Amino acid sequence: MKKILAVVLLIFSMQVLFAQVLEPVKWNGKIEKISDTEYNLIYEATIEDHWHLYSQNLPEGGAIPTEFIYNENVVSKDFELIGKATESESTTKFDKVFEMEMTYFDYEATFTQKIKVLNPELTTIEVEVSYQACDDAKCFFQSKTVDFQIKKETKNESKILDPVKWTSSVYTLGKNEYEIEYTAVLDDKWHIYSQDNTDPMGPIATEIAFKNENKDFELVGGLRESKSIEKFEKAFDMDVKYFSNQAVFTQKIKVLNTDLKTIESEAYFQACDDEKCLAPAFVEFKTNLKDAITRIAVDNTNSIDETNRNSKGLWSIFFIAFLSGFAALLTPCVFPMIPMTVSFFTKQSKSKAAGIKNAIIYGLCIIVIYVLLGTAVTGIFGADALNALATNVWFNLIFFLLLVVFAFSFLGAFEIMLPNSWANKVDSQANRGGMVGIFFMALALAIVSFSCTGPIVGTLLVEAASKGGLAPIIGMLGFSMAIALPFALFAAFPGWLNSLPKSGGWLNTVKVVLGFLELALAFKFLSQADLVLQMHLLEREVFIAIWIAIFGTLALYLFGKIQLPHDSPLTHISVGRLSLGLVVLSFTIYMIPGLWGAPLNLISAFPPPLDYSESPYGVGNSKGGGSSASSDHSDLPEGAHLLAPHDILAFNDYDLGLAYAKKVNKPVMIDFTGWACVNCRKMEQNVWPKPNILNALKNDVVLISLYVDDKRLLEEDEVVDSKLREGKKLKYIGQKWSEFQTIKYKSNTQPYYVLMDHNEENLIEPVAFTPDANEYYNWLKTGIDNFK
Repeated sequence: MKKILAVVLLIFSMQVLFAQVLEPVKWNGKIEKISDTEYNLIYEATIEDHWHLYSQNLPEGGAIPTEFIYNENVVSKDFELIGKATESESTTKFDKVFEMEMTYFDYEATFTQKIKVLNPELTTIEVEVSYQACDDAKCFFQSKTVDFQIKKETKNESKILDPVKWTSSVYTLGKNEYEIEYTAVLDDKWHIYSQDNTDPMGPIATEIAFKNENKDFELVGGLRESKSIEKFEKAFDMDVKYFSNQAVFTQKIKVLNTDLKTIESEAYFQACDDEKCLAPAFVEFKTNLKDAITRIAVDNTNSIDETNRNSKGLWSIFFIAFLSGFAALLTPCVFPMIPMTVSFFTKQSKSKAAGIKNAIIYGLCIIVIYVLLGTAVTGIFGADALNALATNVWFNLIFFLLLVVFAFSFLGAFEIMLPNSWANKVDSQANRGGMVGIFFMALALAIVSFSCTGPIVGTLLVEAASKGGLAPIIGMLGFSMAIALPFALFAAFPGWLNSLPKSGGWLNTVKVVLGFLELALAFKFLSQADLVLQMHLLEREVFIAIWIAIFGTLALYLFGKIQLPHDSPLTHISVGRLSLGLVVLSFTIYMIPGLWGAPLNLISAFPPPLDYSESPYGVGNSKGGGSSASSDHSDLPEGAHLLAPHDILAFNDYDLGLAYAKKVNKPVMIDFTGWACVNCRKMEQNVWPKPNILNALKNDVVLISLYVDDKRLLEEDEVVDSKLREGKKLKYIGQKWSEFQTIKYKSNTQPYYVLMDHNEENLIEPVAFTPDANEYYNWLKTGIDNFK
């Protein structure tokens, strides 16, 4: 008994000793603000090597789990816990000591607890952390107190955010050529967008504009940028490119006036973090050429940074092109040539190895021919010019017409063919033998099959143009590899030829299906032109109706109810054709609810966005028209419109809205918003429709929505000098409202909501993004009550 007691005392003394000299886990507390009342308590644990910190969730009989102990009296009075604390990534393994699986952390761990503050005067939160840490020889148990300080924002505290710092540098390349580098350093969690974001419904792209009224210099090539991050954003429903931490933009110029000393330019950009976006901003630069640093001139047309930046897009182009090449194989112009060509090589060659060799060379020649085509397109138009053309309204219209022509060709209206003399001349050269003859045989294939491959190649080049850079070359590489692969494989394994299906009417069916797909894709380009011009000619319902008609007709064709000029008589429908018809019919039915406002997530990248709608209330709804809705309500006051689909009376003019508020004796709610403001749309779609909030917005306030990124020009008599940018004038509507918000409310974030009386005095402290509908309603109700 004495021995046992001695061992217990020894172990206890060792534990005490360890507790005094060891601290294998160090704790740090951070607080993250979510809204005015909600916060995240973040516990950061730094763990020494060879030690483990255990999870909160452990089985009984094992190690002691990590536990966060809150004072019950404080929790019930000052704040409440929302859910359970979450943990960072952990490791679960079988522990020999405890003889069970244990979950633990190595090196570092993070625990996050969401809370809601009930006491607005609360400034400090103290939490006791109870935990156990073990290494291979011993265990350590201790409790620590972690403090969190809640920073309160005073009413007079500036809310102006400036997360992007710009600088410029200039380098001389010799021969009156220079490179100007614009560097943007971004605060943590903030980003600005790449100039490649050209979709009008996407984020605002960064631009650099140069003042060159006297033509003292010329720009050489396009504006290059450092490597960006490409990521799908649900808010925009598309892939966007942005920069974190730092962005570098480089422009090469050639000076024409040797007396020129300064280059004046201006950056236009928008900064966003995970919660909000700032109004688009301008930064001016005056670059002194005397400060130029010598740099060796290099050709940056296809710089490494640019290639890396577009690598993800190039891979997608490659795979799309590769699949398109397989589709081209299944057309009447190409498929029958596979067994004919392979048989020719195997019979004319002295040995099987020679036949395989010649067929492989034949396939490589096909690849070379199509890659040369892509190279020629890039060389003629230029890598940067292709991207610029693809985002131009007129070229979108040209692409639309081009794809319609391709579609009608596939549907059998006519054939797009190169002159027969070309094929005859090339065919005569194919008899020369050797590698030259094989090359001309490949060229003959490309010319003869042009009526089927031409529309597919043309469509690929159009799509590649929207990517710019090396995309046309990469696209042709993928397409030609798919075309060439069967010739090489069937030459190596000629027995496979017997497994190929026989040529027949099914080849023309493939061609017709491709024609319908070309026709549907054409309207994407027409829609892009309409969006940029904001003409509202091809709004969402019209676009979807056209696609329903196209794919519905395709389903009827696949079921044999429609026949086209080159179709063979159809005595029965194969299982494959029936299955494809059912898929197309299901897709057609899926699109029908889109006419009534369904989001149609499967095709969200193609039709116009939900708010670019002929009728925001749905086709046939008695509330009627979208863009012309205001004209259907003769009782609307001057300058007002109904904000669909909520029917909220809204003004976009500050003076008219304020005058109407005085007339009807209601308070004013100013909504500082933006066309590209993600959180503004979240508030309008998720918070405003709540019955109590919607009722207040429709009946108790006068809403004035001011768009800070509205790029329409002001009337001449409204153009005034900027109070923030000396020597500058406010030219755009958005600049006017952005400066108004910054000067009057010391804030430049959107959304930003202000409730004021008729003397333009605040009824309650303004709020920003408030996703909690209850909190937003309480703010709204308090302001309205103060007015009453």
